[in-house]
Amino acid sequence: MQAPPDNDVLWARALHFTYKDGSPGLGGVSIGVQEGEILAVGGPRGSGKTTLLHCLSGLVPAQRGEVWFNSVPVHTMGPMTRERLRRDRFGWIDPTPVLVPELNVWENAALPLMLRGTSRRRAKTAALEWLERLDIGDKTRRRPHELHQAERQRVCIARALAPAPTVLFADEPTAPLHRTDRAHVLRTLTTAARSHGITVVLATHDAQTAALADRTVSLLDGRRVNTVHLPPVAESEGRAACSLSV
Repeated sequence: MQAPPDNDVLWARALHFTYKDGSPGLGGVSIGVQEGEILAVGGPRGSGKTTLLHCLSGLVPAQRGEVWFNSVPVHTMGPMTRERLRRDRFGWIDPTPVLVPELNVWENAALPLMLRGTSRRRAKTAALEWLERLDIGDKTRRRPHELHQAERQRVCIARALAPAPTVLFADEPTAPLHRTDRAHVLRTLTTAARSHGITVVLATHDAQTAALADRTVSLLDGRRVNTVHLPPVAESEGRAACSLSV
């Protein structure tokens, strides 16, 4: 077993993953992410971006290969240990917003902090700060069904940032947003990451989004490649959510 580099907060070697139907997800991907780095994982839909994020975060264990977080082997952890790691150290943003319907906006944003044992008052303060930064602070007492999809996505992003995770995994985080909203949300996300020392692994098929990262690695058919030309997202996409990459 090869030890990861000291300056890599995340490090993976030769990750393989095959789906139940036999289709390949990852074919020997190796990657390192330094502390505080914003890394974009680029490639067309179906290239393996989401699968890679799932394996790096411990959400889905790779079938072969190694994943290390701060020199601790994630690939040898049991399901409960991986779940605690994701709860306490990682944040996650999906391309489609999913919120708890029974909770209001600020409660949804504060939920990860309260699950960690943070007091309700402190969790609410942190949640409100991020909701304000993401221009959704005027709807903190609304329920998810009262929001537009783009507003729900902003709440999900605030929920991911409020606990100040060590690593934030963002899978097409601005997919449901209009182009005019994307720039503001991405600036907020990247500024927050840099100011708080949060490492970000960002999956995207959009060249303009990838350009905000410190570095880009490209996938094609589950393997790393040197160059993939990422198209800009078309204006006509509007608020439609992008499909998951696999």
